[in-house]
Amino acid sequence: MIRAVAFALMCSVSALSLAAEPAAPAATPAAADASAIAKNVCAACHGVDGNSSIPVNPNLAGQHASYILKQLNNFKAGADGKPALRQNAVMNGMAAPLSEAEMKALAQYFSKQTLKPAVAKDEKLVTEGRKLWRAGDAKKGIPACAGCHGVAGAGLPAQYPSLAGQHPDYLISQMNQWRSGERANDPEAMMRTIAAKMTDKQIAAVAEYAAGLRQ
Repeated sequence: MIRAVAFALMCSVSALSLAAEPAAPAATPAAADASAIAKNVCAACHGVDGNSSIPVNPNLAGQHASYILKQLNNFKAGADGKPALRQNAVMNGMAAPLSEAEMKALAQYFSKQTLKPAVAKDEKLVTEGRKLWRAGDAKKGIPACAGCHGVAGAGLPAQYPSLAGQHPDYLISQMNQWRSGERANDPEAMMRTIAAKMTDKQIAAVAEYAAGLRQ
């Protein structure tokens, strides 16, 4: 009988000790979903950590969450049947099944990843790009890129994307799409207006310079 009571007391003490230990924090569903979606859906084009190994696809690591979320929403067709504001066959299909919660989680996930920046390689283009980035081209009515994207290319979270360390090939493709009107999800047609005034060389120069910027 005494042994039985002692055993019961020992079990009670052990149970209390275990209960007193703080439980390990469980991953939130949103965080878990974002990681899984990044691995299973996004990784092929953007890398599981948002660092793309394909130069024509953008790095997402370290990008402002608000900007990523806006782009994902722009890739989705409207509930009223209206076409997506931003057209891209691959991304339209990828964004279609995502819920608002999943898109927000993905945006937060990629924004917290560490960017492995691209590298500027053409010094002549970098020199010209630096001038355009910092001062623009008054004769052609091209404003300084730094006015919106910052001197170091960090951008502004609620308005303009970070461009520092982005792949030049991707930036060139987007500038060409702005210029042609193929991409038209810029507020007040700001980027379309600017890109329309730029030559191919100026676009390449700005893209090369941005690749070498570091925040």
